Amino acid sequence: MRYGYARVSTDDQDLTLQREKLLAAGCNVVREEKRSGTKLTGRDELKTLLEFMREGDTLVVTRLDRLARSLEDLSSIARQLQAKGVSLMATEQPVDTSNAAGKAFFQMLGVFAEFETNLRRERQMEGIAKAKANGVYKGRKASIDPAEVQRLHDVEGLGATEIARKLGIARTSVYRVLEGKAATT
Repeated sequence: MRYGYARVSTDDQDLTLQREKLLAAGCNVVREEKRSGTKLTGRDELKTLLEFMREGDTLVVTRLDRLARSLEDLSSIARQLQAKGVSLMATEQPVDTSNAAGKAFFQMLGVFAEFETNLRRERQMEGIAKAKANGVYKGRKASIDPAEVQRLHDVEGLGATEIARKLGIARTSVYRVLEGKAATT
């Protein structure tokens, strides 16, 4: 039995092309999800496939980066498939782990996929550093008003639990603000 797995990173991306290619490759079932490929957590459709597939089955993807973005995750998935006797195939890359050449190519592509992800992350960090140096990037706005926390504590006499409930913040955040005052006085 052939099972297809299609993935895009964001909700506004379309899965139609992947679905069509997987069905054309003879997949009886195609599971789809819109999740980042940088982590395995939260990818329920992939998890379902990995648990469900049996010896002799084949997992089909259009490209390996649809399956994982790091060599570690890709290797983990490959080990799970191998332990179950399941083959992996990519429609747009010469990957078919049912033979030695396909296994070798699979490993090489995994290395390049991780390299590409690391380069992208480095470029992003460089861009953020440049934006910060130019005063453009300031990070996320503060979600807690320390003055309001202090006022509720000092003027209204509220405790940390009541302040947290009233402002919709964590109690630990209240303690952090109040301890900051104690440290500066």
